[in-house]
Amino acid sequence: MENWVSFIDKAGPVGLVIIATSVIALCIVLDRVWTYRLLRIKDPKSLHRLCRRALEGHFGSAADAAKGETHPLFAALLEVLRRLRDARRPATRAELEKTISHVGAREVRDLERFLPTLFLISNLAPLLGMFGTVTGMIQAFQTIQNLGGKVNATVLAGGLWEAMLTTALGLSVAMPAMIAHNYLQGKVHRAVADIQEKASILLDSLEDAGSLGSVPVMRVTPQVNNMQSKQEHE
Repeated sequence: MENWVSFIDKAGPVGLVIIATSVIALCIVLDRVWTYRLLRIKDPKSLHRLCRRALEGHFGSAADAAKGETHPLFAALLEVLRRLRDARRPATRAELEKTISHVGAREVRDLERFLPTLFLISNLAPLLGMFGTVTGMIQAFQTIQNLGGKVNATVLAGGLWEAMLTTALGLSVAMPAMIAHNYLQGKVHRAVADIQEKASILLDSLEDAGSLGSVPVMRVTPQVNNMQSKQEHE
């Protein structure tokens, strides 16, 4: 314990800041890992049951097939089923795609929570390490100036310790934080890809089965210019 206290003391104020950022980064990683456990489909057959019942027109029972599932994909599909069940007219593919886009954006926002902070720490930590190196060297040269140049390695040790330790601390925080950020961001991207792929498959099946409405075609009626009509009349 005393060694750790001595180590932190030699790192100086900048070293304490870097250690604080490492604690924040660790908390973010643990929180996101705990949250991303929801990105598993508990029952692989639930998606098949949902699609089959939706194709049969039983949108209410199709929603029941997804009960207990926490993957963001099911949040998007359940919203689609709700639109199909409650709509007074058959929903069009464009309307359902817009619904999926809105739900997906909301789910992705929740999944990416704190990831920008983790990315910031991975970039900030080495800069703090460099800053600590500069302040440590400044401290060493101030010591040399105060002693009139008559110094030895022991006298300079304090500033050099801070310079080297803060650099090492900054890099030791930045590298794991960057690896963790890329790993967690990859999980978010895979979740988004799952939502897009599986939702498109469901919409394709519903469209082929004729369960979706069509976009009404607007007929443009040609209008005769009043001046032309007047001239023709004359």
